[in-house]
Amino acid sequence: MSLSLRRFAAATLLALLPVFGVSTTARSEPREITDVIGRKVTVDLPAQRVVLGFYFEDYMAVGGETAFDHVVGLSREAWEGWVPANWAMHTAHRPSLNDIADVGEVEAQTFSVEKVLALQPDLVVLADWQYKALGLDADRIEEAGVPIVVVDYNAQTLERHVASTRLLGTLTGEEARGQEIAAFYRDALQDVADRVAKSGQPKPKVYVEFGNKGPAEHSFTYGKNMWGAMTAAAGGDNIAAPFVEWWGPINPEQVLASKPDAIFISGRENNKNPAALPMGQGVNADEAREKLKGFEARAGWADLPAIRNGQLFGVYQGASRTLSDFAMVQFIAKQLYPAAFGDVDPIANYLAYYAKYLPVTPKGTFAVGVKG
Repeated sequence: MSLSLRRFAAATLLALLPVFGVSTTARSEPREITDVIGRKVTVDLPAQRVVLGFYFEDYMAVGGETAFDHVVGLSREAWEGWVPANWAMHTAHRPSLNDIADVGEVEAQTFSVEKVLALQPDLVVLADWQYKALGLDADRIEEAGVPIVVVDYNAQTLERHVASTRLLGTLTGEEARGQEIAAFYRDALQDVADRVAKSGQPKPKVYVEFGNKGPAEHSFTYGKNMWGAMTAAAGGDNIAAPFVEWWGPINPEQVLASKPDAIFISGRENNKNPAALPMGQGVNADEAREKLKGFEARAGWADLPAIRNGQLFGVYQGASRTLSDFAMVQFIAKQLYPAAFGDVDPIANYLAYYAKYLPVTPKGTFAVGVKG
């Protein structure tokens, strides 16, 4: 483990001492900033009335828990609906989250411009995919005099993760904290890249699939973003990259033809399909492992190198497109290059990140192997 990561783990796991004090409320002043898609936006900062579309934990990690004193609206379905156990963990600690107005969710087409404007926000923070999907509705918000700032962790690039983190620091008045977390994330991924390069091994072939449909039906995989980009950062050769640009299905026959050396199935807590892979807050490791084993029985999979060699793993969908995903990159890399990552404990690092930057302590299963 690099020196910076050792210091990080020691400071959080042993001491758990707060690094940042409670922010004092500063008078807002207009500032022109550039968001991650290159738009110049003038915002009164630090923002006092914020509508937050996505990246809820990242906003809290960078801005501190008190940043939510100024959040007046949420796309609640994207938090409570998608990762309900995570939401329950946060509301148990901070019940006032339940009182924040729900403005609807973009993907479900329930997002309401009227609800947003009724809250009289001085800032709306949206994910890149939300801003693009809203189209003319986003224009309506800005025409009403409310600035929109776009951030993006879904692209899963180091550049956008770092830029988004610095932006959140600026928006919340916690620029030093944003700079520190951005630097930590950059160092963590650089450490992975250095270890992979020093290993001298050829890149193992990797297949990743969202396990929300269970073994009986193939769900979507990833190309350039999310788990596809994380696979590349971990030193893997993503077999879906030539066939899927962002995310979507891949022909099951192509998976068989590509013969992946390792397979990662992502899962989350909220599963309507009982055969889906459960992963995340409150999930029992034995239950997750048992559901993961079901994927071994897919037609033709018994002959894949990944299945023959026990290289089938479950990972937490909620730990992608977020700052804490550095630990999932570490986990993938450790399975692909075990000798290079013998001194790295990705899950300990994941929990250490929470201990240092967030007010809650996750308990559950966030990565698991079919063999233990």
